[in-house]
Amino acid sequence: MVKLSFSIGDLQFKNPVITASGTFGYGSEFDDFLDVSRLGGIVVKGTTLEPREGHPYPRMAETASGMLNAVGLQNKGIDYFEKNIYPHLSKYNTNVIVNINGSCIDDYVALAERINKLDKIPAIELNISCPNVKMGGMVFGTNPVSAREVTKAVRRVCLKKLIVKLSPNVTNIVDFARIAEEEGADSISLINTLLGMSVNVRSMKPSLSTITGGLSGPAIKPVALRMVWQVANAVKIPVIGIGGIMNADDAIEFILAGASAIQVGTASFIDPLASVKILEGIESYLVAKGFSDIWEIIGLINRPK
Repeated sequence: MVKLSFSIGDLQFKNPVITASGTFGYGSEFDDFLDVSRLGGIVVKGTTLEPREGHPYPRMAETASGMLNAVGLQNKGIDYFEKNIYPHLSKYNTNVIVNINGSCIDDYVALAERINKLDKIPAIELNISCPNVKMGGMVFGTNPVSAREVTKAVRRVCLKKLIVKLSPNVTNIVDFARIAEEEGADSISLINTLLGMSVNVRSMKPSLSTITGGLSGPAIKPVALRMVWQVANAVKIPVIGIGGIMNADDAIEFILAGASAIQVGTASFIDPLASVKILEGIESYLVAKGFSDIWEIIGLINRPK
């Protein structure tokens, strides 16, 4: 047997495969396809204080080697989440992480305080990096002062493990990673989507109602991998790699570059079994290479030869 576990502080994960927020719903959507509890964790759909309708349609568009989305954090709010979603989530035998979003710092703080009361939620992912909402989101994630303020404020009240999700739409991603670490983040996840756009030449209109949106999928993997490598070499807390991971080889690239875990996003839209296949592929790779513990390859490319 190969040891696949990793930890964020004293929070243990059975393996390094986690699903990305906004791509796996609340887990129940995938119950007919796979045993969700096999995964190291799931990050559920972004949650806000009040219900959000999201952006008008069209809000998704296929691109070369990827997709654009401008869903706009559509969700029914924390009250609905606690009453209707949480009871089902608490049945999973894996780490369920809630991605929280706000229009101001007080929103994030209030959400963290609400989630403190949910015993079966061991961590939150602080989303300061959504590129397709006008208030909050990328406003915090691309301004160093704002990123520090919101992380500090949430850390002050958060009793769970705190994962800060970073935006790639910045000049120097390392600066933001260090800010998160300095303000008490237990882990960093990156990257969120890249800001992009598409124009429909037949209708001669933008493909998205918001004109711009978040680009995900294989097209962004080289950028995501570079940023994960940079951050893993700059901070001491665990790094979770995200961005264009479609198969086990992609995941292993991130791990070799320094990620302790990865999140599977767009791949789940193409193949509902993608996360499990990636998990099985990582294990097969370690066996084939003669490794007994995944820690033997985390950041391997950065070690002296």
